[in-house]
Amino acid sequence: MDLHQLYVFTKVVEHRSFSKAADDIFLSQSTVSSHIQALEKMLNIKLFDRVGRESILTPQGERLYQWALKLLLIKDQALLDVKEGMTDLRGIIRIAASSVPGQFMIPRMVKRFRDQYPEVTFHINQSSSKNVAEKVLHGSVDVGILGDKYENDKLRYIPILKEKLVLITSNQNEIEGPVNIEEILAYPFVMRNSNSGTNALLERFLKKRKINKDQINIIAYTESGQSLMQFVIQDIAISIISEIAASEYSSKKMLKMHEINGFDDERFFYLVYNINKTQSLLSKLFIEGALDLAGGFEHKVD
Repeated sequence: MDLHQLYVFTKVVEHRSFSKAADDIFLSQSTVSSHIQALEKMLNIKLFDRVGRESILTPQGERLYQWALKLLLIKDQALLDVKEGMTDLRGIIRIAASSVPGQFMIPRMVKRFRDQYPEVTFHINQSSSKNVAEKVLHGSVDVGILGDKYENDKLRYIPILKEKLVLITSNQNEIEGPVNIEEILAYPFVMRNSNSGTNALLERFLKKRKINKDQINIIAYTESGQSLMQFVIQDIAISIISEIAASEYSSKKMLKMHEINGFDDERFFYLVYNINKTQSLLSKLFIEGALDLAGGFEHKVD
């Protein structure tokens, strides 16, 4: 059985598309199709059903996918074992990250990993925490980094960094901290979208204080963390955001950061992966490296 054909097969499975798989691994769509046809002919089974624009695994294809992941992992482990060092490892790690990890955590994690494995390439997709969890669940990425948990039996969450939320205002704003949440409800607010981990934590805090979200004077929602910062810097609105993100701008005197009285809830940023997906050797090494970077959290990758 040709390992390269199996590798191509796994990419079609993960993207549910021959064309998207071809773009991902820099092959023509016809080449991808010929690899899949060769596998089907050799095994005398049908691997995919074409449903609309998607290619859906048959039951036999599902079984082959699990074996293919295991065989490709064994190949990587064999190559690692016969080489003098580990820096020759090459491949792609796909990460989905929510806004704050994508902007402030992932670059540091990637730098540290590539210092040890310089031949590795990263594909990073940034979206809301909820979308990150869904991408990990569906197998389109290897791991996710996000700021809230979306429970599912297939997902395993590993806490890698602890933080809290703070109020941010422009340098021109007269607010002086620490503040009570009730004192700032009338100010214009800019908020992250409802699927963000930051929003989920804020809503839990408001519920505890018996404050309805409708009592907040929200003038804008945004998907972009950088756009949110500009709303605040230009004194259009105030916001409640991650302390990690706020500290980057506060330290440069671009805005002011304030504690919120009673907002003692700390949250974690998590690394999440699908326990039903056989991780590549590179993904396993990345997860272990992320745990080392976090410090103090012990976890064994399945």
